[in-house]
Amino acid sequence: MIKLECEINKFDQQGEKTGWTYITIPAVAAQKLHPESKKYFRIKGTMDGVPFAQLALLPMGDGEYILPLNAAMRKAIKKHEGQLLTLAIEADHSEFLYSPEMMACLEEDSHALAQFKTLAGSHQKYFSKWVDSAKGYDTKAERINRVLFAMQNKLNYAEMIRYFKSK
Repeated sequence: MIKLECEINKFDQQGEKTGWTYITIPAVAAQKLHPESKKYFRIKGTMDGVPFAQLALLPMGDGEYILPLNAAMRKAIKKHEGQLLTLAIEADHSEFLYSPEMMACLEEDSHALAQFKTLAGSHQKYFSKWVDSAKGYDTKAERINRVLFAMQNKLNYAEMIRYFKSK
């Protein structure tokens, strides 16, 4: 377990990362967590005492990594850009668990399931995390229906989001 104190930052103009809120994990800490790695890897631990798992550290090319902080994470820790955050982290080698409700519905539609399996693992996880982030039963059911629609129409996650945003 590695303990760090990190400042919360936000990208200005940085390509696809524009506007992201993140913390930087120094190269020496990243190497202790996952020696010789130059690709992304997952971590678990706590942020200011709030537990988390299966978060991806993204390489920045100079040995440093970043940990993106989405709105839900920032709300949980009650912090924003410029503030300090205490991390206690370690590598997370656990297997990703897909939304059981989403998978049950996909398994009932062999064509949708086959399409889902053609997606890269990271794209499958986008769908699953989106479904699991629904706060209410009705919202979760609506999101599962949208996933099924996307699979039947061979839409990736971004295409599905754009499609339903335009409706």
